[in-house]
Amino acid sequence: MKKLMAVLIISLLMSSSVMAQEIAGVEFPEKTTISGTEMVLNGAGVRSKMFIKVYACGLYLNSKSTNATEIINADEPMSIKLVITTGLVSKEKMQSAMTEGFEASTNGNTEALQDKIDIFNNCFRDEIVKEDEYIMTYIPETGVVVEKNGTEKGVIPGLDFKKALFGIWLGEEPADESLKKSLI
Repeated sequence: MKKLMAVLIISLLMSSSVMAQEIAGVEFPEKTTISGTEMVLNGAGVRSKMFIKVYACGLYLNSKSTNATEIINADEPMSIKLVITTGLVSKEKMQSAMTEGFEASTNGNTEALQDKIDIFNNCFRDEIVKEDEYIMTYIPETGVVVEKNGTEKGVIPGLDFKKALFGIWLGEEPADESLKKSLI
């Protein structure tokens, strides 16, 4: 009887971990459908700054990968879900952080992407509050579709922009090394 109970408990624990992963109070489903494509959660983690959990972030891919460079360069659907976990994030701080992220992701070579970065930063023009959810989905031949709380905020074309955007979290100089490890 004890063995049966242990097997049931282990099975229950394993099945719940397959259904969703919770990070900083944010649930990341193991699978999701984005633009008609089923994707799997590759990893999830928290962006912290000075001991404050700024946002929880999840990376969704067609299939799991531990190769950040391949993920950045892949011309296939993928998505980043970012959920604000503090009331200390303003639109100005988010835009500034994203601009810094693009600088790091491109080794300071943002000039060719500046118009696209401006369009992207404009997606953060509204007030930002705790629990706001941003989903940034790359769709080949369309570009990166940015949604806030289920409402489309903008579309930024180009694989070049997608590479720079995903490089913010997965590049050589990521916004948060610990978060990068959690995503891949």
